[in-house]
Amino acid sequence: MNRLPDAVALDEVRRALVVKLRHHGDVLLASPVIAVLKRHAPAAEIDALVYADTAPMLALHPGLAELHLVDRHWRSQRNLARIGAELALVRRLSARRYDLIIHLTDGWRGAWLTRLLRPRWSVAPERRSAGRRWRSSFTHLVPSPRAGGRHEVETNLDTLRRIGIQPAMSERHLVLEAGDDARRSVQALLAAHDLLPQRFVHLHPTSRWLFKCWTAEGWAELIHRLQREGWPVVITAAPDEAERAMTAAITARLANPVVDLGGRLNLKELAALTAQARLFVGVDSAPMHIAAAMRTPAVALFGPSGEAIWGPWGAPRTGEHRVVASGNHRCRPCGLDGCGGGKVSDCLATLEAGRVWDAVSAALRSAV
Repeated sequence: MNRLPDAVALDEVRRALVVKLRHHGDVLLASPVIAVLKRHAPAAEIDALVYADTAPMLALHPGLAELHLVDRHWRSQRNLARIGAELALVRRLSARRYDLIIHLTDGWRGAWLTRLLRPRWSVAPERRSAGRRWRSSFTHLVPSPRAGGRHEVETNLDTLRRIGIQPAMSERHLVLEAGDDARRSVQALLAAHDLLPQRFVHLHPTSRWLFKCWTAEGWAELIHRLQREGWPVVITAAPDEAERAMTAAITARLANPVVDLGGRLNLKELAALTAQARLFVGVDSAPMHIAAAMRTPAVALFGPSGEAIWGPWGAPRTGEHRVVASGNHRCRPCGLDGCGGGKVSDCLATLEAGRVWDAVSAALRSAV
């Protein structure tokens, strides 16, 4: 295999920092970078820097040495408190003396930290509009992929390819460890509701981005069909008021009850629950990526976002992941927050329950 002339000498990397300051699902999709880097540089300690609220996505990752956090609330603090928090973070990171920094986004915080920490090697996505200051912040830049077709996991792994690491197919899986506490908590919940592992369907119909959501009527019809086939349904949602309002609108349309755990689970417990389900059904959201990480077969509903980039990643334990999207809207994926920015996406609002049911019933038949 040809070696890059500027490949990083992995045997000389003592500590590396992976920076992913994005939302929950984005952080989980970065988990293979840590695993692959650790496998190819086993003597190195791998740290990560993420937003505090997304920490459960990487906490307990077997390849991780330390997890450093940025609190989004720092921005709302008074100047002295915010500056103090930022300086404390820089001191903690400086004490680790990183040889390599892998910055997985085009955010400026990662660039400035790289300049301050002065690692021997650093890699980040190319950002043509940022000019010389961005380019000079890193020793290696990753060319931008063509729009429309490269999955986010592969785009993250491109940072490793750029420094001379070629991940094997078997290494490119998501890594999410629920933990014993979460597993025990979910086991107790299942027992309390007389649910058996692999004998229920997990629905997470909501997203913090409501323009990614299907209709309450559609979800209620899907639940009716599942119950008619004898499948118990567990429904989850974040404690957010808008998401809980949506699940309330769904359950209000049901003739028979479901197990509603909306707002009751933390992210680790959500992962443990999903791992016990026969099938996960949801929209383009962090819980969909959690299902993929737990190798639970998933049916994912997509509208304005693109499944080629954001679809369920990896092979489930049985069957396959399925994506359902409107075939009547050539404008998708548009990436807009609803048609015309109106927070409602026609491609999802008009998605027929029959099409979703066809995918769900096929997934249940193959998930044996």
